[in-house]
Amino acid sequence: MLKPGLRRASRKLLLYQEQRYPNIERLGVTHSYWGDLYHIWLTISWFEFVLLVSGCYLVVNGLFAIAYSLDADAIASFRPGHFQDLFFFSVQTMASIGYGAMHPTSTYTHSLVVIESIFSLFFTAMTTGLVFARFSLPTARILYSRVAVVAPFNGVPTLMFRTANERRNYILEAQLWVTLVRDEITEEGEHIRRFHDLPLVRSHTPVFSLSWTAMHRLTSESPFYGETPETLRERRAEIIVTLTGLDETLSQTIHARHSFSAHDIYWNHKFVDIISTSESGRSIVDYNHFHSIEPVEQQHFKHVEQHIYRRSQERLTSWTPH
Repeated sequence: MLKPGLRRASRKLLLYQEQRYPNIERLGVTHSYWGDLYHIWLTISWFEFVLLVSGCYLVVNGLFAIAYSLDADAIASFRPGHFQDLFFFSVQTMASIGYGAMHPTSTYTHSLVVIESIFSLFFTAMTTGLVFARFSLPTARILYSRVAVVAPFNGVPTLMFRTANERRNYILEAQLWVTLVRDEITEEGEHIRRFHDLPLVRSHTPVFSLSWTAMHRLTSESPFYGETPETLRERRAEIIVTLTGLDETLSQTIHARHSFSAHDIYWNHKFVDIISTSESGRSIVDYNHFHSIEPVEQQHFKHVEQHIYRRSQERLTSWTPH
């Protein structure tokens, strides 16, 4: 039994970096991060989000503290030369704490308090909205096998990989799309990156709760037909998988994508069986071996070859010329 290690190539798409943004250099198109701040605030990590919000909060209070220092004598109980007092006064004003130890005593400082209070309303509302939007984004907990395999299934070589729902709920109307991407040369000699759809034996399931083994038959109609591990590497082949469905708990559409490079496809291997039945009759799914594979026995290959030969002979004997 073989349990392949986690390859970096299988965790991100060749066209994508960290499975989020297209890893493509654009020429002739202007892009400004300032023009799409909302998208940036939603897509950065939680650590970066908290760090940026905290940094903005401290910087703004520091700027107001500098403004208060222009008329520091107009703030009661302020200790001359202690800038931190002005900073803490700004924090108390923005947070509407109001301890009462320090308070404005002039029109200038009262005006600054009004401006800071208005700014605080917008800052708090925007931060709250961003936090809610980040929490409310639908996310999928989909597990993909670390590798894909090519093994006979019902006498036909079949490309297979596993996927599973890590949550203990249902994904309704789940659908899988599998695409083969590879470098090709047209009849005119042009090098292109072409996409080919790979039809699955079953690409839709009404209820997705446990595991799902996706299978694509490598028949003569398949774009994968005739490929070898060497040709797949030469043509920088990649299998892109996209799963969509309706999360029963969230009542929202979720999606998850994954990719397998040519190095992630194990030929003449099959997945280890992970489904069994307990003594009480309950089904058991062993996710400890979810990524485990094992070589296909040579005897099974001979049986498959004989089966294909018999089927071809039956078609020949049943054919009658017109």
